[in-house]
Amino acid sequence: MPLPRLIPCAALFAVFFLSDAQADIYRFRDKDGVWHFSNTRSDARYRLYIRTRGLGGKQYLRKYENVIRKAAEKFGIEVNLIKAIIKAESSFDPDAISESGAQGLMQLMPDTANDMAVGDPFDPEENIFGGTRYLSLLLQRFKQDKRLAIAAYNVGATTVTQHNAVPPIPQTRRFVEKVMKYYSRDWFLNELGSQH
Repeated sequence: MPLPRLIPCAALFAVFFLSDAQADIYRFRDKDGVWHFSNTRSDARYRLYIRTRGLGGKQYLRKYENVIRKAAEKFGIEVNLIKAIIKAESSFDPDAISESGAQGLMQLMPDTANDMAVGDPFDPEENIFGGTRYLSLLLQRFKQDKRLAIAAYNVGATTVTQHNAVPPIPQTRRFVEKVMKYYSRDWFLNELGSQH
């Protein structure tokens, strides 16, 4: 349940940091200059203010391990590649919403979610299966070229096809490099404690 509109900072910290159930804190300022705080992103205007679940992804990686493995098996995608996309897109936050409107763990745009038959993009299992299905289609389109498929996941397949390479878009190039770093087996072993 969202917090009341205005809470003094001391009370805000007490609510979240002295409670057993910690959660990230989001805020936005409305047109009247009033700050709103919440522990859920119940409104697209909310932006992350304080991260209290910052465990480097370890907690969420363990939580979603079985779902990721099932999706990997169903769509023939490497487990670490799915994890790498999730880490780069949402840092394993199932409630993540981007400024462009992408949603959930694998940051599915509403049209993509519809195309992949995802009814609730904030449901981790639906999101992972939908995102993995989409990634598998991109890998097929780009003949298993991971870098091109990852770029297409970020900027769209048409743009990648037009360039026949990772497009010269700084944000897309950074995304591809980030995913490839997370895709590294050693990175997951060292940072996220993956067991494979």
